[in-house]
Amino acid sequence: MINSSKQTWNSDNYANNARFVSDLGAPVLDLLAPKPGERILDIGCGDGALTQKIVAAGSDVVAIDHSPSQVAAARKLGLDAHVMDATHLIYADEFEGVFSNAALHWIKPPEAVVAGVATALKPGGRFVGEFGGYGNVSKIREASIAALNARGLDGEAANPWYFPTPEDYSALLSAHGFDVTSAVLIPRPTPLPGRMADWIKTLAQDFVAPVPETEQDAFLQGIEADLADDLQDADGNWTADYVRLRFSASFKG
Repeated sequence: MINSSKQTWNSDNYANNARFVSDLGAPVLDLLAPKPGERILDIGCGDGALTQKIVAAGSDVVAIDHSPSQVAAARKLGLDAHVMDATHLIYADEFEGVFSNAALHWIKPPEAVVAGVATALKPGGRFVGEFGGYGNVSKIREASIAALNARGLDGEAANPWYFPTPEDYSALLSAHGFDVTSAVLIPRPTPLPGRMADWIKTLAQDFVAPVPETEQDAFLQGIEADLADDLQDADGNWTADYVRLRFSASFKG
């Protein structure tokens, strides 16, 4: 990624605290509709849970991720997985489809990703994905920014994410030679398996990194207190205020 994100990925922590991310990827996998013999590129494969399903459909899949830990986990599943920066794809006129779930909001600049996908696809190939869209985890993001600001730090500068509107992302795709079939926001409040603090430590490390390690527990408890009225129920269960952008486009070539 071409950014200053402090985010790192541990496949075990991801499985424990964020398995729902791949579990909820079935609709975008259906949108891809992989076919036997097709060559598919999976951008941001994580530990390979969804990639396996594309392979099971009979497709020939190449999987990439920025995280060595996640790629190692994917390789243990027998997948053709590689550590690669999605802003510098090495493929040309090679794939019938490019797929991505819950990754594109991490990768900047987005223009470089879309340009690389266009180069990697054969004419008529499709680009299908889902990632954080406009308004995604807005309450969590705002509380985290406010908590950093309260410490005299620049909370907005710590924000690592790119959450576009459907209109903005469609315009980006169109500018790189794609016909956009669909691009919609999908509000999806998502129950978490544990504490909100665990979600933040797993998926929003950039907001925690500026805080001294000895103060991070108190920092996270403060964010939880700020979010409890909106995102915690009477039994103590947490929900993340997800909004996803799901899209499908074909490359004109």
